[in-house]
Amino acid sequence: MLVAAASLLSSLARAEGPAHVIELTADSDSRYKMAGQRVPQITVKAGEQILLRVTARRGKTWNRDGSIHGFTLLRAKDRTKVDGWDLLFKPGQQEFTLTAPAEPGEYEVVCTVICSEDHEGMNMKLTVVP
Repeated sequence: MLVAAASLLSSLARAEGPAHVIELTADSDSRYKMAGQRVPQITVKAGEQILLRVTARRGKTWNRDGSIHGFTLLRAKDRTKVDGWDLLFKPGQQEFTLTAPAEPGEYEVVCTVICSEDHEGMNMKLTVVP
């Protein structure tokens, strides 16, 4: 019975395919950065599994809990938060497993930790396609 259950879970995992890996730097200059992009932006498919791999570098200020940057996803149309996309970054590298929003459209990523006087400029666009 256990072998059958493990086999079924393995088949389901393969059917979904590997997660879409997104590598991001939350930098000390209060900017999100992605290799090869002058203006970083993320495009994902609706409902897609995502592995967000983040390198966070300390800015001028940080939260008492040691978080140096935040990453919250807002719907562009009404600026409401997307559940499961409210992350806090500590110094160094971290990985987060996420599911892309089911609703296609434009979203905005904003930093939720006051990381410096340039904090308000720490944002980027995320687009969800069908």
